[in-house]
Amino acid sequence: MADDDLATLGTATEAPQTTATPGGDPLDRAPAPVPSRLGAVLTVGLVLAALNLRPAITSLGALMEEVRDGLGMSGTVAGLLTSVPALCFAVFGVAAPRLARRFGPGAIVCAGMAAITIGVVVRPFAGGTAGFLAASALALAGIAVSNILLPVVIKTFFPDRVGSMTGLYSMALALGTSLAAALTVPVTGALGGGWQAGLAIWAVLGALAVVPWLVVLRHRAPRPAPAAGAPQQDAPAVRISRSPTAWSLAVFFGLQATAAYITMGWLPQIFRDAGVPAGTAGVLLAITMAMGIPLSFVLPRLAARMRHQGPLAVLLGACGLAGYAGLWLAPSAGAWGWALLLGISNCAFPLALTMIGMRARSAAGVVKLSAFAQCIGYLISIPGPLLVGTLYQHSGGWGLPIALMAGLMVPQIVMGVLAGRDRRIEDER
Repeated sequence: MADDDLATLGTATEAPQTTATPGGDPLDRAPAPVPSRLGAVLTVGLVLAALNLRPAITSLGALMEEVRDGLGMSGTVAGLLTSVPALCFAVFGVAAPRLARRFGPGAIVCAGMAAITIGVVVRPFAGGTAGFLAASALALAGIAVSNILLPVVIKTFFPDRVGSMTGLYSMALALGTSLAAALTVPVTGALGGGWQAGLAIWAVLGALAVVPWLVVLRHRAPRPAPAAGAPQQDAPAVRISRSPTAWSLAVFFGLQATAAYITMGWLPQIFRDAGVPAGTAGVLLAITMAMGIPLSFVLPRLAARMRHQGPLAVLLGACGLAGYAGLWLAPSAGAWGWALLLGISNCAFPLALTMIGMRARSAAGVVKLSAFAQCIGYLISIPGPLLVGTLYQHSGGWGLPIALMAGLMVPQIVMGVLAGRDRRIEDER
């Protein structure tokens, strides 16, 4: 990475190396020099930020029963909490492009980490269900804008390493998800058994993530004024809502998120109803989630070397279909195999992130595509887990829900093939 790639991180004019003139999109203007050591700081900041994108959610899932009892929370409200993250990601993510244009992606990611830290540390002590939900919304808002902008940071400051940096980011996100799910309960016990401390302790990770972003923001360089009489040239406008590639990627993102939320929410119950002990069912889910750690690092690097990522979408979808077929035919006998297959299938998430970085030519295009694909995608994902629960309740078994999961995998494969074509949204005006 060249030294000047980091020049304006945190400003309203940060961008990758381009020759765009000053009248263009602020995200696409050429940066000014900055010390090269900040490249390492930015990498650390990217990893720490990714580690913080899921613990606020998965730590709550691990202690949901204790939280419900402690706050006197109704079953309806507790059920609503499982859908709130996706809704918040969609609602708050809409603001990310405008905020990035005004203050710069780096500044907004830094603010997002601060919001996560404050929300996570405040919500256990907010004094009631309403305060708990409000503080959770603050943390989720920080996660939402960071979800949108971290791919933009990668495209902007690592334009020649999109695959490897997306892999590092995705691996850190998967690691944070798994750590919070696995460690929240034992850490709570070590801290005395109070659920408040067990949830609040994850604010430490958020506070650590703020530090490297503050360091980079302190060293940002002001942009030199353009020479008198310099020509002004606006970057071509991108009508994101008219781009077939953007819509394909948004639907693909939404369907893979649907599959992931269904897996996280219902897979242990499927195994338990098949006769698998509760402890083993939890381990099987952990294995499914842990598969994302190594594969999230390898898959984006592979995808970045391919002109068409459709074959990877087909391969991941085929693993998902095989896993669902196994759950239908022999959920207990082949439980370990089905957990592994579904873990591979869930790696459609880092593939989607990689394609976001590859389907636009500029940082401005990536921020628009990232916001569009993730906001639309998370809205698409909201009904899935609820519909699976309804089918399970009314049918009395897992036949119909599993058929729904498998059925949704087919359009996911189709949308992945369409989104994986070697195209750029700027060419679809």
